[in-house]
Amino acid sequence: MLILLTFYPDNLEIFTSRDVDTVLERIDGSHKIWLRCVHFRDRTGIARIIKHFGLNPSRVNMIFNHSPLGIDEDVGDCLFDSYEILTSQIKNNEFEVVRGNIVVGNNFIITFEITELKILSILANNLQKRTLDIQKLGIDYLFYLIFKDILNNYETVFTYISRKLDDLEDEVLENSGDESTYQKIATMRQSTRSGRRNFQSIKLLMAIMDNEDFQWIGQPVKELFNQELVHHVDKLWQEYQAIRAWMSELMEIQRDNIASKTGERINRLTILSTIFLPITFMSGFYGMNFKYMPELEQPWAYPMVICMMGFIVIGSIFYAKKQRWL
Repeated sequence: MLILLTFYPDNLEIFTSRDVDTVLERIDGSHKIWLRCVHFRDRTGIARIIKHFGLNPSRVNMIFNHSPLGIDEDVGDCLFDSYEILTSQIKNNEFEVVRGNIVVGNNFIITFEITELKILSILANNLQKRTLDIQKLGIDYLFYLIFKDILNNYETVFTYISRKLDDLEDEVLENSGDESTYQKIATMRQSTRSGRRNFQSIKLLMAIMDNEDFQWIGQPVKELFNQELVHHVDKLWQEYQAIRAWMSELMEIQRDNIASKTGERINRLTILSTIFLPITFMSGFYGMNFKYMPELEQPWAYPMVICMMGFIVIGSIFYAKKQRWL
C-alpha cells in the first residue's frame, strides 16, 4: 500500500493507491511530500520510486533486504536510516518489533514500512492540524516529529513491560512460579534487545547532526532535537537499562527458586531411600538360602520382623521430621 501525503500551504492532501506509477504521477516537486510504503515488497516498484527521487540505485537492495540498523553515511544522496522499533504488542511472550527504513531528501520523506508502524499512522492523521509547521520549518520537521513519537512510543512500551514484570515478580517472590515463569522472563528479555540497537541508532543520528556538513536537517530542527529529544533519549536509555537489570534479577531469583525446588525433591528421595535401606538389608538377609536359620522355625519370627520393619520406618520418618528434613 502506498500512501502519499502532500503538504500544501493551507491543507494536507492524502492519496492512497497500490499502483506505483499512479502515485508518482501525483508528486509535484514544488511541494513537500511524505510517501509511506506500507507492506510494499515489490522490488521493481521500489526501484521506480528510488529512480524517481534521484537516489542511488544501491538503495533498492538496502530497502528490500533491510540493511543493518542505523544511519548510512557511505552514500550522500539522502539521509537513510534503518530502524527496528520495539512495540507493546506481545506474541508468544515476545515483544513485536517493527522494521523499515526512513529516507529524507531535500523536499521529501519516504518511509518503507515492512510492518506498519502504527505511530506513523497516528502521526499522519494528526498532521492535518499542523501542516503550517511543516511549511515553516521544512520537511525535516516531520522527521523530528517521527522520532519524537518513536520515543513517546518507548514510554508506553516501558510502562507495559513494567506492569508485566510486576506480575512476574509476584510469582517469583512468592515462589509460586515454575520453569515456565523463568522462560517467560528470559524470552521477554531476549525480545527487548532491539530496543538497545534502536537507542544506539538514535544516539548516532544526534551525534551526526552536530557535523556542520550534515545537510539534511536544518538548524531550527537540529535545535529542536538538542533541546527536546537529547534528554528524552538519555532518560529512556537509563530506564531501558533498569528494566533489563530488573529482568536479569528476576531470572536469577527464579533460577534459585527452581534449584531450591529441585534440591527439595532430591532431598526427599534421599530420605525415602535412607528409610527403606535397613528394610532392604533385612529382606536381603532373610532371603538367603541357608539351611540352619533358627528364626525360620520360630512362629513369632515373621510378625516380629514385620513389626521391626514398621518400627524402623516410623522411627526414621519421625526423626526426619524432627530434623526438618521433611
